Amino acid sequence: MSYYQAYSKYKNLSPKRLFPDIRPSEVRQALNTQGQPEKQLLALLSPAAEGYLEDMAQAAHRLTVMNFGKAIQLYTPMYLSDYCDNNCAYCGFNINNPMPRKRLSLEEVEKEAAFISATGLDHILILTGDSRKNSPISYIQDCLKIIKRYFVSISIEIYALGQNEYQEMINAGVDGLALYQETYDEALYDTLHISGPKKDYHFRLDASERAAHARMRTITIGVLLGLGDWRQDAFFLGLHAKYLQDKFPDMEIGVSIPRLRPYRGNYTAASTISDRNVVQIITALRIFLPRAGITLSTRENRQLREHLLPLGITRMSAGSSTRVGGHTISSPEEATSAQFEISDTRSVQEVKDMLTEKGYQAVLRDWTRI
Repeated sequence: MSYYQAYSKYKNLSPKRLFPDIRPSEVRQALNTQGQPEKQLLALLSPAAEGYLEDMAQAAHRLTVMNFGKAIQLYTPMYLSDYCDNNCAYCGFNINNPMPRKRLSLEEVEKEAAFISATGLDHILILTGDSRKNSPISYIQDCLKIIKRYFVSISIEIYALGQNEYQEMINAGVDGLALYQETYDEALYDTLHISGPKKDYHFRLDASERAAHARMRTITIGVLLGLGDWRQDAFFLGLHAKYLQDKFPDMEIGVSIPRLRPYRGNYTAASTISDRNVVQIITALRIFLPRAGITLSTRENRQLREHLLPLGITRMSAGSSTRVGGHTISSPEEATSAQFEISDTRSVQEVKDMLTEKGYQAVLRDWTRI
């Protein structure tokens, strides 16, 4: 049974029907009982739970310290290519956006990897646009031969692959996958993904499970807040993560909830996601998924990232750039457009210093490749 089949009873329910008139007593029960079914998450994401954010924050903090201590894993993204075959309404890499495109040469890959490695980071997230023609698996594998000399943990955020292809990535040195469904609203997904390979909702939805069957060590799934109803998307994200945890109990399953940021394009967010909404999502997911990692990217500003830190965060990006070769290519004629604007521009060292000041340990390496 797939995730889609497991929770098919919810997929056609509107947000109003998903979150009926949940009473404060149901929120209090959800706060005080562990291991409840999906009704617990519904209660914690409901409008009624907005009056219990402080209680949720305290519970989330307690569970996070219990399961993860006060350790935050740091990583940074490394963009290899921005060629993309998709027409996605909300993305700066949209195939129809008039912009210079670039794919790093192997020499540029080594220069970028060496620069990032010099910051002390041992975890890297490599990204490409969704273009098998311009960023084929063979090119990514060639890049991995270089990158794995500099980093002990390599995650990929690329186009969705088949199970055998994920196995090829693992054999080449990859141990982590980041793959966002963007929105779990299937009808909205179809509208936003106008054309291109990413339009296949089900192929993307099942990709994380294919990677798990291939024995990927860590898998992070997520939604892009602002595309659809945030309560609905956060609910299905939580169910998806729980499904993967239950089916693959020996794997590290994580979630991420980035908010839509300014980019090269004219898409307007369908809904406004306030800071309080983000707090509710993070704390609800932590209480529902005590063992799941929660990633907080540099899409959020430095002040908010510091305030959200105690509420369930286990992984943060630092020293980020969303341009191809963004850490080492600075000449105007070679610079490419960013996928989106980042908000927290602090260096790796500055983020490490902040964590130390707040009593946290910045983790640069948490495992060793054998």
